[in-house]
Amino acid sequence: MRWMITGTSSGFGAALATVARAAGHEVVATTRAGGGDLHLDLRDPESIRAAAAAAGDVDVLVNNAGFGLLGAFEELTDAELRDAFEVNLLGPLTLTRALLPGMRSRRFGRIVQLSSVVGVTSGPGGAAYAGPKAALEAASVALAGEVRHLGIRVTIVQPGPFRTAFGGAGLRWSTPLPDYAEVIGPPRAALEAGHGRQPNDPARGAAAILAAVTRDEPPLHLPLGPEAFDWIREYFAERVNALSAVRPLGLDTAYRPAP
Repeated sequence: MRWMITGTSSGFGAALATVARAAGHEVVATTRAGGGDLHLDLRDPESIRAAAAAAGDVDVLVNNAGFGLLGAFEELTDAELRDAFEVNLLGPLTLTRALLPGMRSRRFGRIVQLSSVVGVTSGPGGAAYAGPKAALEAASVALAGEVRHLGIRVTIVQPGPFRTAFGGAGLRWSTPLPDYAEVIGPPRAALEAGHGRQPNDPARGAAAILAAVTRDEPPLHLPLGPEAFDWIREYFAERVNALSAVRPLGLDTAYRPAP
C-alpha cells in the first residue's frame, strides 16, 4: 500500500515511516521544514492541496503532524489558539478531504488520525491541545460512518505518554498568569521533569498502528499504552457516574400542554 504520513521528522511520524517501509509499503513522507519527500504546511490550504496532488494514489493517510500548546485558557492569546486549531484540526481535515475523492473512486482507503489520550480526558491546561484533538475525534467518528460503505476505514489513535519530542521541543506554553500558578504549575513541572523518561516507545506504538491499519477491519479507536487504556476507562466510568447524578435535574423535560 502507498502511505502518506505527515510530520515525519521525528516521533510517531518517523517511527511509522520506518515500520511501514520495513513491512514493504511505499511511503510518501511530508515535513514542513524539509527533509521529507514532500513539503507540507498545515497552515496553508494551497500547500496541503499541492502535497495531496503530488502524493498520487494514497491508500493510507496518517495525519500525524502537529504541536502541543498548554496553559490556562485565559492565558492563551487569540493567535495562539487559532494556530493550534489550524495545525492540529483544520489542516488534517483539509488534507483528509483532499485525498478522499481518490479513495472513494478506488473504493478503498485507510485514514489514521493521531489524536491523544487528552482528546478524551481533557483537564486544566489542556484547552488549546485537547480542544482541537477532541474536535478531530468527533469529526472523524462522523466521517467513519459516512465512508464505511465506500471501503474506507478511519482509525483514531489515542497515545498516552510516549518518548517523543512532545514534552520538549514539540511543546509550547502560554505566558503564565499568577492566579493560575497553583493549578498549572504542578502538572507543568511534572510533564517537564518526565520528558525523556516517558514509559512508552514510539517504535512499538508505530508497530501497533501498522498492525491495526492492515487488518481487514481496522478499529475506530486505538488507545496506545497502558496509561491511555487506564485513563480513558476511568474517564468514562466517571462520566457514567456523573450522568446518573444529574438525571433528576435534566430528565423531566417533556412538553406538557397547558391545562
